[in-house]
Amino acid sequence: MSKFFSRPIRSLWWRLPVSVSAAIAGLTLSASVAAAQSALYSPIPVPSSDEVTDTLSNQDIPTGFGGYARDYTLNLESGDYLVIDLASSEFDTIITMLAPDGSTFGENDDGPDGTTNSMLFVRVVDGGQYTLRVTPYAGQGEGEFNLKVTRLRPI
Repeated sequence: MSKFFSRPIRSLWWRLPVSVSAAIAGLTLSASVAAAQSALYSPIPVPSSDEVTDTLSNQDIPTGFGGYARDYTLNLESGDYLVIDLASSEFDTIITMLAPDGSTFGENDDGPDGTTNSMLFVRVVDGGQYTLRVTPYAGQGEGEFNLKVTRLRPI
């Protein structure tokens, strides 16, 4: 007899009918998978200073184009006007703003200053939680970056 079966089985688990055991195991597995999926994607809230200095690395979200992305959330109200600056001396930046429904709301590769930094001007029509996505151009590049959100006020 093998070592596995030489010990007495004291667990109630093994005494349940197979269909009940399978159902309990399925519920446990489903709960574990759901918890793992929700922990897998967790965008970072933009702090109240509206400025972030961070690093894009291979530990971030794979884009499928060979690069990585880092997401930040921002709660906006209808009528907000923003300028979003994304700058890095280590990679060519792209800033993408996703609407609450996940659609692309705006995107910019190179800002008006002639550099590879990004600048996006936005007028929010519908309030909600938006996502700012930091990615490198053509999926190439990693490193430190600075993301700054400036809320414009009417005069």
